[in-house]
Amino acid sequence: MISNRELFLKNTAQTSDSPRLIEIERAEGSFLYGPHGEKYLDLVSGFNVSNIGHRHPKVLEAIKEQLDKYLHVTVYGEFVQAPQVQFATNLLKQLPTHFESVYLTNSGAEAVEGSMKVAKKYTGRRQIIAAKKAYHGSTQGALSLIGNPAYQQAYAPLLPEIEFIEYNSISDLALITHDTAAVIIEAIQGEAGVRVPSVSYMQALRTKCNETDTLLIFDEIQTGFGRTGKLFAFNHFGIIPDILMLAKGIGGGMPLGAFVASKKVMDVIKDNPMLGHITTFGGHPVSCAAALASLQVIIDEQLIEQVEIKEKLFRQELNHPKIKEIRGLGLMMCLQLETFDQVYAVSKYCAEKGIMIDWYLHCETALRVAPPLTISEQEIKQACKIIKEGIDKFC
Repeated sequence: MISNRELFLKNTAQTSDSPRLIEIERAEGSFLYGPHGEKYLDLVSGFNVSNIGHRHPKVLEAIKEQLDKYLHVTVYGEFVQAPQVQFATNLLKQLPTHFESVYLTNSGAEAVEGSMKVAKKYTGRRQIIAAKKAYHGSTQGALSLIGNPAYQQAYAPLLPEIEFIEYNSISDLALITHDTAAVIIEAIQGEAGVRVPSVSYMQALRTKCNETDTLLIFDEIQTGFGRTGKLFAFNHFGIIPDILMLAKGIGGGMPLGAFVASKKVMDVIKDNPMLGHITTFGGHPVSCAAALASLQVIIDEQLIEQVEIKEKLFRQELNHPKIKEIRGLGLMMCLQLETFDQVYAVSKYCAEKGIMIDWYLHCETALRVAPPLTISEQEIKQACKIIKEGIDKFC
């Protein structure tokens, strides 16, 4: 009998020559389970998706309730669908009053694509500025914003009039001019190895965008929904972006994304042409029902209030001379080592010992630590013990 691993390699498109080939049969809370009794403590959270853990009972209840009503009924934006309306309404309650309109998508990359279109149409400008070592998705437009030429060259030509600035460099803000439609920037750079900007940089960026009438678009696809110790990371910097892009942790494990703006900005897609930005499955009712339940879990279970305590415990337990630096904010952290060989060996060792850990697209010399916000103190100590064993063995 052909195994699932063999069928995976034979019949599904591969994204690398060396997939991890860890088979998952089920997931629950902070753990992933394999078909032969394997158990993994998940320190990756599906890449910042499972903020409230895997298969939270409240999310499952909401999904099952929606399944008894309807699934897809029409393209987004035409029918009044209660899960979409209720989620958008409750999301806006958690945001500053500047934000008035939510456009629901399938993913973060789609939120990026929609935001770029809105920015160009609203400003009448063409130039978009992004940051070096940024990651915003893999679709053609989002790929144009990735600040790493090695990931772009094979797919050229990409979008024109994209310029790049150094992240957290105030002097580079001079490149933002009255020709710039938008600056699209991560609240915290994720795939660059969790680079947290200074408050002064973010405030200078907001000021420069105000001076040039440039839209400031925050990518909170990884940082949103409590990951950094606040519901949204922009709250750390005392500024408000013009457009907020969300995904990953938004859906409680279901596929969903969104971009949020004022009505004045968002309304440019309503006409000239009509239906200028549409999506068939965006805001799927089951995903929206799950998202509403997930948001309520974050609030009701006071998960954000626990993040700083758990971050401190990770930093305390991971005190090790071979870890050059622990970067991050909240439960979005990385452990800086020396080489990719070390990172690969430690991550493989951790997986063998039941700890799921990974690395970064633009920073292969660091280990990713982004567990569910629900992780317990005992689980944190267990994970850190294994990580340090791996570092002792391979670094």
